[in-house]
Amino acid sequence: MNHLKTTLTLSAVAVTAAVLSFATVAPEPAFAHCQVPCGLYDDEGKFAELNQHIATIEKAMAQITELSAKAAENQNQIIRWTINKESHAQKIQDEISAYFLAQRLKLPEAGADKSGYLAHLELLHQITVYAMKCKQTTDPANVAALKKSLSSYQAAYFKK
Repeated sequence: MNHLKTTLTLSAVAVTAAVLSFATVAPEPAFAHCQVPCGLYDDEGKFAELNQHIATIEKAMAQITELSAKAAENQNQIIRWTINKESHAQKIQDEISAYFLAQRLKLPEAGADKSGYLAHLELLHQITVYAMKCKQTTDPANVAALKKSLSSYQAAYFKK
């Protein structure tokens, strides 16, 4: 009876520890800049950061795929790479929303031509959707589409 009680207590401790450890690695919201507006922007740095997130997602997808060949023995690493992949995809979505949509993409004035605004809006939406698809899958085509959308937006943003 004491053995059963000890086993149940240890199981409860293990479950609690697992829940608490997940809570510490769960992604926190990313906040892009201050929105005061202070006028201090680093657009090139922001694009470099977004590209680094994409590279991390791509690496995570490759690792998940590779480790899945022996899923039972690699379960912990697969979970860690999945959490990492989803965290970086969320950071892309957060940066696009809080930095570019909220601060950098200006609303067109009444009666003004909206074609440039709509083109930027479409590209930002594509980036957000492809980041979501990267969360949902390990399909490299989604990373390729995300890269292409970000590259297109960067070119349009700097009018290259």
